[in-house]
Amino acid sequence: MDWLLDLFARAQQWLFEGLVQPLLFAAGQGNLLEDAFDATGWLLVGLLQIAVIVVVIVPLQRWRPVEPLRDRHAVRIDVIYTLIHRLGLFRVGAFFAVEPLMAGLFGHAAVYGYSGFQLDALVAPWWPGITDSAWFAFALYLLVFDFVDYWIHRGQHGLGAWWQLHALHHSQRQMTAWSDNRNHLLDDLLRDVIIALVARGIGVAPGQFVAVVAVTQLIESFQHANLRLSFGRIGERLLVSPRFHRLHHSIGVGHESQGAGTLGGHNFAVLFPLWDLLFRTANFELDRYDATGIRDQLPPPQGQARDYGRGFWAQQWRGFARLVGRG
Repeated sequence: MDWLLDLFARAQQWLFEGLVQPLLFAAGQGNLLEDAFDATGWLLVGLLQIAVIVVVIVPLQRWRPVEPLRDRHAVRIDVIYTLIHRLGLFRVGAFFAVEPLMAGLFGHAAVYGYSGFQLDALVAPWWPGITDSAWFAFALYLLVFDFVDYWIHRGQHGLGAWWQLHALHHSQRQMTAWSDNRNHLLDDLLRDVIIALVARGIGVAPGQFVAVVAVTQLIESFQHANLRLSFGRIGERLLVSPRFHRLHHSIGVGHESQGAGTLGGHNFAVLFPLWDLLFRTANFELDRYDATGIRDQLPPPQGQARDYGRGFWAQQWRGFARLVGRG
């Protein structure tokens, strides 16, 4: 882990000094150098992720697609979402919106004697020696954040107002490796605030946090792929597969529980189906590759032919309209 982090740090430094720093000085924004260096790390992560999507996951989709590519426009919009998120454009905006809140909140907590704790140090006495490994800390934080993500996901599906935003993600009828970041910006902001609070509260080191987010996002891109792939009866219970997650996106199955239109569903886990097993939300029907989308998108009498928008801004506006009861 140490050599990998060192290699990434060198690449980040090279990209920052060769591209980002000169641009900042040219724009007269030298006061942002420290924040820009952190942003460069996220930019590098995003470039690596996009490279893996293009070189590895997209060819896999061509090899064993679940369905033919019918709506290339919808996929192109998903590519825009991916570029906005993975290249750090959304993260930079979220940083300026969230960081003052985080600083004020934890500064206020410090006044009353609470400054958070180091989770890996807290569990160190239980496993002497092994907790000194960076790999152990990475695995621990990966598990913790996946648990948090599971409950965030349950909230997105179980709370009516939050679902009005998250529904945009599920409205994609043509799932591909680009579909993971197809989210309403307010939905992403809510999730990022929760994740940032947890990260600050349990003392995750910046390098570890970047690694956890990078691995999680890349696996999520793989899960959304138009790929007919199951990990088998045992593997499906260890790691979320494209088949397992596609069932979560399936009409009338993945985000409905007790009948049509009822919030709930199955397969909420982001990385590890362990949480769906523990909380009885798992569906392991191995041979199912259903159509994806939301029931109310279907034409009458099955649905309401609801329009979730074709372009980026139309989708964002309609999501907000649903939130305030106008959509």
